[in-house]
Amino acid sequence: MRDSGQRFNRDYHKSLLIRMLMGDEFTQWGMTIPGLANMYGCILIFWGLFSYFAQTPAEGADPSITAMIPAFMGLPLVMMGVLSKFNEANRHHYMHASMAVALIMFLAGAWRMATSFSEMSNLVLVSHMLLVLVGASFIFAGVKSFRHARLSRES
Repeated sequence: MRDSGQRFNRDYHKSLLIRMLMGDEFTQWGMTIPGLANMYGCILIFWGLFSYFAQTPAEGADPSITAMIPAFMGLPLVMMGVLSKFNEANRHHYMHASMAVALIMFLAGAWRMATSFSEMSNLVLVSHMLLVLVGASFIFAGVKSFRHARLSRES
């Protein structure tokens, strides 16, 4: 008879297979999620700076600061990615915060494209498409990472 303090897991063979197939650290497209946050954040910052300086404002007008919105969304991603590498204990908090930023990027970019698509210049359209694509792919990778963490914790 089993010891009452010992828990029998009838699905042990399944959890063993999961533990054998899954590594300790999740990677998506060959990068960890904090690394992905850093890469996506740098891409957004670069695009925001490029679009700010590449726009052609009316004569005598200053360039619009709204062209920097991708950079404003990329900066928190880079910050969360760097902080999560320095503070492993709070990594999950930083990555949850970066997922919230990615969700805002996706929703705001998609909303703006849906409501005023015909009025957008090519530069604005590419900026919004970049926000939507980066936000969606980062959320996709983040959800997979959270599932991986839960499964590895359960096994």
